[in-house]
Formats: sequence, C-alpha cells, structure tokens
Amino acid sequence: MPVVEQRGAEVERDHAGTEQRLLVDVSVLREERRSRIRRQHAPHDLEVERRLAHAQVIDPAGIDAEGRVVFGATVELADSDTDEKVTYQIVGDDEADLKHGKISVSSPIARALIGKVEGDTAEVHAPAGVREYEILAVHYR
Repeated sequence: MPVVEQRGAEVERDHAGTEQRLLVDVSVLREERRSRIRRQHAPHDLEVERRLAHAQVIDPAGIDAEGRVVFGATVELADSDTDEKVTYQIVGDDEADLKHGKISVSSPIARALIGKVEGDTAEVHAPAGVREYEILAVHYR
C-alpha cells in the first residue's frame, strides 16, 4: 500500500474514532443532564406528594360556621373608601386565583376576614397600605 493511501486510511480511522468518542461524550452529557434535572425536581415532587397525602376536600356547602368567615366561605365585601363591591372565596394557597375571585387563606385580606361576621369591618394591612372592607354577606356554597 502506498504511503499516501496508508496515511489516508489512518486519518479515516482517527476521524471515525474521534466521531465515536464525541457520540459517547454527548450521550454521557445527556444522561448527566437528565440526572441533574431529576435531582432538581425531586424536592418539588416530594413536596407535592406530601401536600396531596395531607390534602382534604372541603365542601363549602357543608360548612356550618354560624355566619363566620372561615376557610371555604364566599364573602361579599364593600371597600369603605370607594364603595366598590367585590366577592372572594377563601381557598388554599395552591387554589388561589384572583381573576376568578379566589384568594389564598394566607393573604392579608383573608387573614383580616377570618372569624368576622356579616356587618363587621375588616382592616386589611397590605403592601399598598391599610384598607377597610365592610362584610356584606357570608356564603358557604
């Protein structure tokens, strides 16, 4: 075999070997990335599993809180300054959706409302300042 052909064959073998090593390296990197992603999500997955294990379904219609604002209640309010009327249902942190009138039980407004009854005034200490709301009605639906 002439020297030029022999060197060409060596270069091809080296190139094929390099290509194979690159493919192996890429697959190792992919697996390392998948493993890292699984480790990053593991605490979140455990937290979700823990919450689901301790979750309770509460039917607001079955609540008898004697007119008091409690978790699950729907509350009609009037802003004491603007007379603007709003309706909120007090739900868990994971269910809160202000666009649908659902506020978290741990929100400043819900914390100010809990335990109050129709006709009471709730003073809400929020980041925007203090606001007062009159409780117009409390429903369990």
